[in-house]
Amino acid sequence: MGGPVPDYTEREQEALDTYRRYLDTRRQIDAGEQDWNVLAAFFTDDATFVDPAWGRVEGVDAIAEFLHDSMVGLDDWDFPELWTTADGDRVISLFLNRIPGADGSWHDVPGVSILEYAGGGQFRAETELINMVHIQEVLGDSGWTPTGPLNVPPQRPPR
Repeated sequence: MGGPVPDYTEREQEALDTYRRYLDTRRQIDAGEQDWNVLAAFFTDDATFVDPAWGRVEGVDAIAEFLHDSMVGLDDWDFPELWTTADGDRVISLFLNRIPGADGSWHDVPGVSILEYAGGGQFRAETELINMVHIQEVLGDSGWTPTGPLNVPPQRPPR
């Protein structure tokens, strides 16, 4: 049962439309049609991406490398979006890290993405909030194994 439809400003709607294109690109990635690094096109040259496992990544080239490297071996994970909203230049999305279990069941760990819209179809920042203890528990309990070689995040990532 949905509530009232938000009355977004033109800028907020532009940010949401950009995020929807971002998600469309992610669906192409999930289908194996593109690599994760193509998402870097949605970021400004001086953008910042903060990931709970990999830390702070600065600059579009470093973000492209991070997006590719961090997803190696996770080809069978899914990341469905549950809801998204905008407030000014901020886009906030609740999504799932959906991890397949060895028995074929799915194990979900929620996450939140907060993106700062820069205009012109690009974001200046993205911060992901995920309970990494929950991820570790699910990985252990589910029997999940990587689809191939796995890149491990730095032991002490830059914060």
